[in-house]
Amino acid sequence: MASILLIHLGGLGDVCLSESTFLSLKRHFGRTMEAVGNKRVLDLFGRYFARVRSIEERTWGYLFSDFTDGPKWRAIVFIGKDLSGSIRKRLRELTGRVIFIDMYPGDKAAHAEEYQLEQLALHGIAPSRIGFFPRNSGRVILYPENAYQKKKWPVDCFIEVYEELKARKVNALLMRPPDLDLRITTETYAFEKLSDIVSFFSGGGLFVSNDSGMAHFAATCNLRTLTLFRDTDPAIWRPKGSRVIECGLDAPPAPSEIVSVIMSIISDKG
Repeated sequence: MASILLIHLGGLGDVCLSESTFLSLKRHFGRTMEAVGNKRVLDLFGRYFARVRSIEERTWGYLFSDFTDGPKWRAIVFIGKDLSGSIRKRLRELTGRVIFIDMYPGDKAAHAEEYQLEQLALHGIAPSRIGFFPRNSGRVILYPENAYQKKKWPVDCFIEVYEELKARKVNALLMRPPDLDLRITTETYAFEKLSDIVSFFSGGGLFVSNDSGMAHFAATCNLRTLTLFRDTDPAIWRPKGSRVIECGLDAPPAPSEIVSVIMSIISDKG
């Protein structure tokens, strides 16, 4: 029966970056943790938990309200951001031990995974790191996205890279978010279920994308990644085992430059 509650409210990339933290906690506490957060994402890491629950369930309202009673826990682990300290204050009313892990650094260039593990050590929990075992194959998976909150290397540039790789007889594949219409006649791959993406990634290869949650998921599935960063810091956010290109905001690389890097990687020269 679960006696440790783990709260992680992050999205796909944030949760992937916490996998070593999950492993460390499991080795410390055993499989006694009940995880609550984005169930669709946390289910991918269910091997670390006794149970995974959705934060959308009304059951969990007591975690953030002083006016609702809830069960007591032996310990509560909260992986997230709590600038005001109000969440920790509430959680201390529900347990004798709150383990707060700040999700990512705000004032230093430390990788998010290492930053979390350093904090675990301060709580007397030995850090354990997930290994990276690349699934090499001849595939190159290109993943264009529309830009929303973050600057992105343009979709048209990914298409140009794809066409050049095909001209060079490279086994290039276009994967896209379900809501992105590429308006091209070639076959593309889009998935609604994360479990289907796991199956797709099982074929290995090189995953080429902007900095995104999907890049971290690809690395978690042991694909090599080539990740383009424009307005985020790769020192904090780079995926495991990643080659990164810092594009900058004013002078993004030409598609021909990205093709050259890809060819170097798949020919084992980079």
